[in-house]
Amino acid sequence: MRRVRVIGTGSYVPEKILTNFDLEKMVDTSDEWIVTRTGIKERRIASSEQATSDMVIEASKKALENAGLKAQDIDLIIIATVTPDNLFPSTACWVQRALGIRNIPAFDISAACPGFLYALILAESLILSKKNRRVLVAGAEMLSKITNWEDRNTCVLFGDGAGVVILEESNDESGILSSYWAAEGSLGDLLIQPAGGTRMPATHDTVEKKLHTVHMKGNEVFKHAVKKMGEAALKALSKAGLTGEDIDIFIPHQANIRIIEATCQRLKIPMEKTYINIHKYGNVSAATIPIALDELNREGKLKKGDIILMDSFGAGFTWASMVIRW
Repeated sequence: MRRVRVIGTGSYVPEKILTNFDLEKMVDTSDEWIVTRTGIKERRIASSEQATSDMVIEASKKALENAGLKAQDIDLIIIATVTPDNLFPSTACWVQRALGIRNIPAFDISAACPGFLYALILAESLILSKKNRRVLVAGAEMLSKITNWEDRNTCVLFGDGAGVVILEESNDESGILSSYWAAEGSLGDLLIQPAGGTRMPATHDTVEKKLHTVHMKGNEVFKHAVKKMGEAALKALSKAGLTGEDIDIFIPHQANIRIIEATCQRLKIPMEKTYINIHKYGNVSAATIPIALDELNREGKLKKGDIILMDSFGAGFTWASMVIRW
């Protein structure tokens, strides 16, 4: 059976660290409150000079080196992000320019936190249809630049970073075993950046009211996230003919430690098999899973044949899950 596998990983996070104790000086919150409710202790914050493409470029260089490839070996770039450099051209085109790759397709997709998994599903189909041979897929976000730093309910959650994988057709049993993706637009108002698009173009009023920042109804998001994360994972596992007990490593979207724990309980996956880095980076949206995958890879924690489950949920609402054999 033909499959698509990961042949290289890379990631980048900004140098600046913003701790919970730093946030205590900015808004009415506390380290104990944040850790208890989210599991987050610190997050990375990009400099004012950096853009999302800058992070992807650095992560891409590491992924190419890890794969033993040159930039010219890539024939498609897909970047999942809700924080692009510009509305147009795509962030993928800026990355293409920086890497010096000419005359290949490059585009962004917007699917919020599951965006990386959405992009993997797209890349898999393009490789299997022989439209492309080697695809660079990134999940990258600079959420600090759309965060309301006066809103204590949201400013404690988000951070910046990028993760990249390189895919090609597998020559053995490794690769993507199954995937599942879905969306429910009727829930879109629960997690939204209201202004900046055609529905609400930028005006003095939208800027003053901070409508270009993240707005979230936290309790409702939590409720749906727990339900849909579990549902997505179970569907992907079923497609692969597996159960939670067959999983060697679980990489959930790093949004909230309580959501992760509830999902593990539903899937009957022990926390010991679950990769957690939310305490270091917070919620980096589409970048959380590829950053985690790269960390596992570079720490030597991925063994040939390991069954890995990736699972995510985000604004849209969107959700997705994927099972791969390393």
